[in-house]
Amino acid sequence: MKIAMWSGPRNLSTALMYSFGKRSEFKIWDEPFYGAYLAATGLDHPMRSEVMAACPTDPQDVADQIVARGDGLFLKLMGFHMLDNFPLEWAEDFTHIHLLRHPARVIASYSAKREKPTRADIGFDAQLSLFRRFPGPVISSFDIRQNPEGMLAKLCAAIDLPFDPSMLSWPTGPKSFDGVWAPHWYDAVHRSSGFAAAEGELPELNADQAALLADVLPVYREMAKAKLNSDN
Repeated sequence: MKIAMWSGPRNLSTALMYSFGKRSEFKIWDEPFYGAYLAATGLDHPMRSEVMAACPTDPQDVADQIVARGDGLFLKLMGFHMLDNFPLEWAEDFTHIHLLRHPARVIASYSAKREKPTRADIGFDAQLSLFRRFPGPVISSFDIRQNPEGMLAKLCAAIDLPFDPSMLSWPTGPKSFDGVWAPHWYDAVHRSSGFAAAEGELPELNADQAALLADVLPVYREMAKAKLNSDN
């Protein structure tokens, strides 16, 4: 099996990557198109020079490497990294998972790491577009944190993969498959040994953040219609 897990930033995606990393049948590749995305956009992300030095910057090279790695591959992918001219044919024979988080939580968490995120930065439009092209189970980070074992078992069943209880915990600290950007973005998950506790109320946002939330809420709600939950 080959799995492409599509997400936006600050979505619990690294924790879910660590969860699948506990399974012996998967090799993990963390955000393979990040270097190519930065090269194509010229955006000044944290640790840009380190990312550019460590990652392939030609999107076709990335796609070719994905194909060459063969079966037993788990890709953690940011949907917004896939620009319009980036190849996607490699993904046709993957099993697809779509990880979703309420945009108010995404905006608040992202803003703590990089100020004034744009609509493109938080990735909901790209997530919906990829979900329409590559249907697959939609799973909510909120639901995973409410009930990690139940939701991971449901996710595994949805993709015809036996549930493995080892997915519920991992050693603290960096992982061998972390992207080079981990020191900036992964500090909290490096302190963890499993999924964080259930989330509380939605965070308060400032005026700019609230305007961004209003823009992307319809996109989030469209995807949320398809999400796995304890009732389906």
